[in-house]
Amino acid sequence: MSTNVTSGSFAPLQNDSFLRACLRQATDHTPVWLMRQAGRYLPEYRATRAQAGSFMGLATNVDYATEVTLQPLERYDLDAAILFSDILTVPDAMGLGLSFALGEGPKFAKTVRTEADVAALAVPDMDKLRYVFDAVTSIRRALNGRVPLIGFSGSPWTLACYMVEGGGSDDYRQVKTLMYQRPDLMRRMLEINADAVALYLRTQIEAGAQAVMIFDSWGGVLADGNFQQFSLAYTKRVLDQLPREFNGSRIPRIVFTKGGGLWLDDMNSLDCDVLGLDWTVNLAQARARVGGHVGGPGKALQGNLDPNVLFANPDQVAAEVRRVLESFGTPHTDRDQTGPTHIFNLGHGISQHTPPEIVKVLVDTVHAHSRLMRTRD
Repeated sequence: MSTNVTSGSFAPLQNDSFLRACLRQATDHTPVWLMRQAGRYLPEYRATRAQAGSFMGLATNVDYATEVTLQPLERYDLDAAILFSDILTVPDAMGLGLSFALGEGPKFAKTVRTEADVAALAVPDMDKLRYVFDAVTSIRRALNGRVPLIGFSGSPWTLACYMVEGGGSDDYRQVKTLMYQRPDLMRRMLEINADAVALYLRTQIEAGAQAVMIFDSWGGVLADGNFQQFSLAYTKRVLDQLPREFNGSRIPRIVFTKGGGLWLDDMNSLDCDVLGLDWTVNLAQARARVGGHVGGPGKALQGNLDPNVLFANPDQVAAEVRRVLESFGTPHTDRDQTGPTHIFNLGHGISQHTPPEIVKVLVDTVHAHSRLMRTRD
């Protein structure tokens, strides 16, 4: 299947601050985008979802997916757009039967728990995910060079959690039982997931994604040692199969492990450009450990405001945003060489109950205060 799009078919990029920061290059301000920025907290999103009839009706319709991806950019001065989709599209394409009930999380009609279940798994035909790639190209065109477009996938481990549990979980009992009783089956599933995710992300890049992100949302539920074996190793397997460049442009890779702050040093070995951090991590310490120094190697850092800060009043929100920026510290400003950089984000996805007007306070404060920080002696 070919989704190959030539770079000439897209408008030139007007705001590249996000991509520059991913590559540890100096920027005029700290770029900001938010996980789940296109979502239920926006009344216009809820209206479009109602039109679509269901979440999957929204995600599988190119026009609707394009519309909701752009909605937050109409309201806020964000520095990147992220594809509107779901991390579970890959297991759905494997035949597990994904559905979303209103007000509930995702559910799979079939689970993967036995030897026969694992034997039946295979990397899906990417034609089954054509709606995702068509949306990527459509969104990239609709952005018209305003900001870069981020593509994404769930990590092999996080996908496995949903595939074994059949949906979300409080205790991860089924997936951990499989991991401890039959590590061989678990590894086989993770290999298939990793190869599927790699092909999925490669095809998103060919369709127009300018950066890609791996969401290891449930990596943090693993014990030390198991995280390295069953999550990190398979994230690495994905990254090893991704192109560093496409059509002459670098394609940054971002890895976000919720609850992964304990393993920053391990994650530093990944072949990615950016590490996403949740709100439990001290940014200054993370910068010292993995951010590198001017002229040397290192990772850009993304994060890490607690999403629940957005329920405070505007002055408190602005103060917390400034605190996160200050905790990262003095921005890198040397245009001639790489150095430690920060992409502002939340430490997890934005809550559906967030007041939309408070997000403007966050975005505007990031831009204003990060510019001010760059003018200090």
